[in-house]
Amino acid sequence: MSSNQKIETLYNEQLKPKLAKLEKDRHAIQKKLVIATVLAIPFFMIPFFVRNQIGVWALMVSSFLVIMIILAWALTLYFKYRHQFKEIVVKELVKLINPDFNYDPYDHINVLEFNKAKMFAKGERAIGDDLVKGNIDKTRFEFSEIKVGQGTQNAQQSKQSYFFRGLFFYADFNKKLTGETFVGPDKAEKLFGKMGQKLQTISSKGELIKLENSDFEKMYVVHSSDQTEARYILTPKMMEAMVNIREKHPLDFHFSFVDQRVNCAIKFNKNLFEPVIWGKGLKLSDVEYFYNLLELIQTIITEMNLNLRIWAVE
Repeated sequence: MSSNQKIETLYNEQLKPKLAKLEKDRHAIQKKLVIATVLAIPFFMIPFFVRNQIGVWALMVSSFLVIMIILAWALTLYFKYRHQFKEIVVKELVKLINPDFNYDPYDHINVLEFNKAKMFAKGERAIGDDLVKGNIDKTRFEFSEIKVGQGTQNAQQSKQSYFFRGLFFYADFNKKLTGETFVGPDKAEKLFGKMGQKLQTISSKGELIKLENSDFEKMYVVHSSDQTEARYILTPKMMEAMVNIREKHPLDFHFSFVDQRVNCAIKFNKNLFEPVIWGKGLKLSDVEYFYNLLELIQTIITEMNLNLRIWAVE
């Protein structure tokens, strides 16, 4: 049975009946949000229609409390609905990919592990969810959705800026590397041509490495502190695997090979694996999208042949 057939069977036979029971909660959340919005309109009109100052304050405070109670009620229902959604949908999709994987809807890769990849700026804190970890044959891996940021303090308030938002993954590479090699999307050359090639040479991540695979060169740019080791890592088979991944999933992939790990970061501008409150509820296409995201990590490990363990740990 193909992956699409498995997903369709799971959706129709298991998910759909359970999700139907959750629709009452989803509609209840919608109603409370609508009521709170409707009540907010006369709340702002009170000062224009009530002349007595005490009456204005009394009405505004009581109206405000009612709106807050309704919103708190909606939020409580949402967290309950979200928890059930994670258990019913996301957990089942993880099991469909591999029943031995461990899934925690509320945990994420910590900022120290993210920083070990050295792909982006050094993060100070991280939030996230949907941690999946396990082994594919002999390769141990972890991935989760994560937002990483740095705190900036000004005189008025502490602000949080997130410079990375998306999926982050790391797995054993089975050899302690002496250098550091980074592979990222080739945007400069695509946008600026030959001038872009010159811009690529300006990097804090090491020397620009030009490789022989033309398809790979169109998609990625490589920098490394050790050209010999970079070529040893990025074998023809490894480059072909990276091209295949990019063709299957047209996203911006960032890879790094540091210490004894391969790391992969994929930026997204939205939350993943989350329920939708408005609209028509969860569709089969939504389930397929979640499944493809979850399966992406297994695809990376399989395509890159990390299980071959070509390099023995020293």
